[in-house]
Amino acid sequence: MPRDPGGRAAELGEPGGAAPQRLPRRRRAVRRRTGPVGVTGPPHPCPDAADGGGTSATADAWTLVIDGWDPADEGRREALCTLGNGRFATRGAAPESAADGVHYPGTYAAGCYDRLRDEVAGRTVENESLVNLPNWLDLRFAVDDEDWIDLSATRVLEHRLSLDLRRGVLSRRMRFVDGAGRTTSVRQRRFVHMAQPHLAGLHTVVTAEDWAGRFRVASGIDGTVTNAGVRRYDGLSGRHLEVVDTGEPDARTVLLVARTVQSGLRFAEAARTHVQRDGEVLDPPRLLVSTPGRIAHELELELRPGEPVSVEKVVALVTSRDPAISEPAATAAELLAEAPGFDELLVGHELAWHQLWRRFAIELADGHAPTTLDTLRVLRLSVFHVLQSVSPHNVDLDAGIPARGLHGEAYRGHVFWDEIFVFPLLTLRLPGLARSLLRYRIRRLDAARRAARAAGHTGAMYPWQSGSDGREETQQMHLNPRSGRWLPDTSHLQRHVGLAVAYDIWQYHQATGDLEFLAEHGAEALLEIARFFAGLATHDPARDRFRIRGVMGPDEYSTRYPGAAEPGLDDNAYTNVMAVWVLLRAQEVLEVLPATRRTELVESLGLGPAELLHWRDVSRRMYVPIAPDGIISQFEGYRDLPELDWADYRRRYGDIQRLDRILEAEGRSVDDVQASKQADVLMLFYLLSADELRELLGRLGYALPPEAIPRTIEYYIARTANGSTLSALVHAWVLARGRREQALDLFEQALHSDIADIQGGTTAEGVHLGAMAGSVDLLQRCFAGLETRQDTLWFNPHWPRRFGRLEFAVEYRGQPLTVQVTGREVRVAAGPGPGAAVRVGCGEQVRELHPGETAVFLAAGGAGASGTGDFRPAAGGPAPLSQRRAPGQRGPRR
Repeated sequence: MPRDPGGRAAELGEPGGAAPQRLPRRRRAVRRRTGPVGVTGPPHPCPDAADGGGTSATADAWTLVIDGWDPADEGRREALCTLGNGRFATRGAAPESAADGVHYPGTYAAGCYDRLRDEVAGRTVENESLVNLPNWLDLRFAVDDEDWIDLSATRVLEHRLSLDLRRGVLSRRMRFVDGAGRTTSVRQRRFVHMAQPHLAGLHTVVTAEDWAGRFRVASGIDGTVTNAGVRRYDGLSGRHLEVVDTGEPDARTVLLVARTVQSGLRFAEAARTHVQRDGEVLDPPRLLVSTPGRIAHELELELRPGEPVSVEKVVALVTSRDPAISEPAATAAELLAEAPGFDELLVGHELAWHQLWRRFAIELADGHAPTTLDTLRVLRLSVFHVLQSVSPHNVDLDAGIPARGLHGEAYRGHVFWDEIFVFPLLTLRLPGLARSLLRYRIRRLDAARRAARAAGHTGAMYPWQSGSDGREETQQMHLNPRSGRWLPDTSHLQRHVGLAVAYDIWQYHQATGDLEFLAEHGAEALLEIARFFAGLATHDPARDRFRIRGVMGPDEYSTRYPGAAEPGLDDNAYTNVMAVWVLLRAQEVLEVLPATRRTELVESLGLGPAELLHWRDVSRRMYVPIAPDGIISQFEGYRDLPELDWADYRRRYGDIQRLDRILEAEGRSVDDVQASKQADVLMLFYLLSADELRELLGRLGYALPPEAIPRTIEYYIARTANGSTLSALVHAWVLARGRREQALDLFEQALHSDIADIQGGTTAEGVHLGAMAGSVDLLQRCFAGLETRQDTLWFNPHWPRRFGRLEFAVEYRGQPLTVQVTGREVRVAAGPGPGAAVRVGCGEQVRELHPGETAVFLAAGGAGASGTGDFRPAAGGPAPLSQRRAPGQRGPRR
């Protein structure tokens, strides 16, 4: 595990304030980077919590607490404490801070990009980035005429951050002593409104503990921000904003308007500041201060010992990409003028989160493992951060799922294939949101077609990295921090991203039965993706097989053959097999579409009988490199590469997650050895069941005997550096049936990827949304065995008993369901009516589940009859996740 640079330690608070439970050594090491973490926060605000300083001695799994002031850890804390609502999100930076190497305030709006050019290593490169917007948090304070408070230069007596996941509120409590020996306490709460997507609030309570006198506060909006949150990009341009206007709409409000340099997007932020003492609104002296790029009100408060004064800041943020607005500045001013105070806004915000948590409910109960409480907390933290990046507010936006959320600037806010790990969590809870996010890809179908034509291919070639308009945004050069050298980036050869798009479309259809979406939107994209891969495959007469050459698979280490002048590999097994899968789905799509729509698509796409016959031919004769021992080769020639001395490199370097950088700095290449950054071949076992993979390979004339699967898994686990947070997730999945304890260790590693910052500093640049969503999905689809196929919700539970009972909520074909899994038993309860029955299956049993009924299954291998199903009405039924019904259209049988 990475060394803990500050010697931070994490402890798990126990109910009733008991001594922290000591964790097993390996898991304790994983948690060391979290800082001192405990739990606080009752279901509803307690009197102390109302002013941001409350704590509770009773442990729960709803609050992340980070104690202590540690400048070296501030970046990770800011990312983990980000608040958002899908439209925009703001990092958990201290309001009094600016980007200074310790802090990094950042606010990002979904889909808001800008493009800049630079000269790098003798060539012009262009990068499009998610733009860091003006900092609305900006709230500085000072005692008398001293400098503005800087905690890094102040004696800090207490500092605590409390992230209330249930309510979507970040609280901060700090006490400090200034240069004159005066002690001051500050308590803050903030939210980014989950019900009103343009609003946010910051509430600050200041108390002079042992002094009286003047206290200055500057409440403003800082438009001088740049994109400077990733050290690797330091030499590249980051000034995307021009401040075009500032003003004072009324005596308590300031306004700032900015515009992006290249894309011309406009942003308006308006901030209103009120001051109160003992519930009475004060009108302290207030000075408008305007400097280039920043506007603020400076207020002078008179503090008395022990008497708190509150400063309330409510903000409206509007972008020119928002729907149903006239002009951002006017809209921001109007929204703020109509907005109530902080506490009244908080009520609606908490209700919105309450409704979301009803849909995304997850519980672990009656577990005996000491880590159960912590596991549940981090699971909820993962759901929380997914919903801050994509929420019901995204339904009206043209925006995708950024791989690092709206939490930082890593990957420049681009959309990758990581969405394949996020959609299962959303589709079974907010299908309308999943549909909208899929439309991001559908709208960029023409861009994918243009990219395919430019590369000499047919169909649609989706980019590895996508931003505003669907062109390829993958960087042309990347920096190796170890060697200081800029190197060519060949990641754009990961053509498999189109396979992920097709997979997401099909899985959405299977889960929802939304034939209208498939007919009007999804089918065309899926068919064009199938056309691309059928055209990408070329016939090899010597083998009488079709082959896909010159690509990269999911493994980002393997880019070319040793000594090859051009990048690209032949016959990546994952790409070839999934190309066959998508060709079969394309044929199935044509079968299930209404006749009129099928005719329209065949005509408009020019899909003639000869091309369709070619698709069938490719789907039967694709080449897959399988060795005589049954192990699937990552690509043609992979097994011929020399082995790496893994023990030697671990001994010399310890952390070898970025083995590619280590070898390049040594003058070697990771391409020259059998080494993978992340799961590649094993992704096949992640996306497809063993039976489905066996059927696909059998169609191609290859056998996949049972012993070949564990042999293949063992082979690649031993040769993977796990340099991606997604790798542990996939490895946990493929080991879940055969090596349960190792799978659970890997699950914990994937789950704690960001809270433990296992990559040694990357969390500060933005959370890993795929690992967060995928960890939750691992419970529902792997350990609970949930699957959507044949118009049925299937279960094959293998839940570890030491975690007790797993309970979670899903929505299937418009029916809200509560699922409980204990060992090999699964209980599925449907919410009360109205609503149509849904099909639920386990083993060989399939039943119709009506509203208000409960089904209990015992899967094969459990204590009792195998695969039996017992139906009975639930006592009152579970509380419905939603009274809204989705269309009950059934999907095709597979």
